[in-house]
Amino acid sequence: MSVYTVYEPPLKAHESAPDPERFVFVRDGFSFWAFLLAPFWLLRYRLWLAFIGYVIVAIALQIALRWIGASPTVTVLVAALLSLLVGFEAATLRRFTLSRRGWRNVGLVVGDDIDSAERRFFDAWVSNAWAERSSVDGAPRASSPAMGVPMARRPSSEVIGLFPQPGAPR
Repeated sequence: MSVYTVYEPPLKAHESAPDPERFVFVRDGFSFWAFLLAPFWLLRYRLWLAFIGYVIVAIALQIALRWIGASPTVTVLVAALLSLLVGFEAATLRRFTLSRRGWRNVGLVVGDDIDSAERRFFDAWVSNAWAERSSVDGAPRASSPAMGVPMARRPSSEVIGLFPQPGAPR
């Protein structure tokens, strides 16, 4: 099972609600294609800042390795490690770029593949939208049963956790 972060696009001028076809699902975890073809993968997903950073770091590493007289084996190993880093951080790079462009993180979903994750997310999204519209008092409903349970009002002197209340008998 894979975990996906779901991003909602910013609204266009003529839209009143987000277009479900434009939602982006970013799979968390290692990206084989980002490891294997790091600069092309960065360009494919339009991660311009990450691409510029990758190029600067790769060139700086190559210059530094030549300057210290490293062997070709070490140079290849360092390039592979840089690509490995991109493979591990690929999802983080995409999430950062989407957030920077104004996309809103609307949740997480778990699924065997992207299709099942999309199906699960949109089933919950549609039922949640229906539940919010059918609310009697117009207030949004809780997304989980535990969120709908009112909490008892605690006195301000109560201590949270395993610590006793101040001044309480032992």
